[in-house]
Amino acid sequence: MIKVRPFIYVMNDYGKYDDNALIDLAANGDNRAMKAIYDRYAEYLSAVCTRYISDDNDRKDVLQECFVRIFTSLDKFHFRSDGSFKAWMIRIVVNESLRFLKKNMSNNFIDYESELPDVAEEPDVEGIPDDVVNDMILSLPPGYRMVFNLYVFGNKSHKEISKMLNIGESSSASQLSRAKAFLAKRVKEYKATHKNE
Repeated sequence: MIKVRPFIYVMNDYGKYDDNALIDLAANGDNRAMKAIYDRYAEYLSAVCTRYISDDNDRKDVLQECFVRIFTSLDKFHFRSDGSFKAWMIRIVVNESLRFLKKNMSNNFIDYESELPDVAEEPDVEGIPDDVVNDMILSLPPGYRMVFNLYVFGNKSHKEISKMLNIGESSSASQLSRAKAFLAKRVKEYKATHKNE
């Protein structure tokens, strides 16, 4: 009896594979599958990394480390549903970004602008281009930026943030409040200079 090899992955265009198929191939050392994963997610993961790390060269280094960690940890990932792979990679990027910041920056949680109020209004970014808002977030001092991103984009509580960053919950709340005040000030300045546009 002739044994027929089952049809598994014979397409040449790896970009058409779903995440589960690519993960399976990449976990078994398929470089083309790794490249397809990189091509599919590099831009998005770079944007996530940008929320935390403003310097271009540092961000590239961290992102490279993230992909090394992703590809060497694929055997630990368990596909649950669409989006679970992306969420897993985002966690790796956030954790690596935080690790980099904690290692390379001292005094992340300093009161940079004492004139900022402890209770801040929510910044009204309506009508401001996304790239301008992103630049404003990147201009936050590192401690403000870490807490702001974890709270706003990572949906973390102050309790979770305090554990992640090894700071008190009140410090986390204060950093968030000051980040919002900092952004509100920048938003007002931007709107004042662009009101006729």
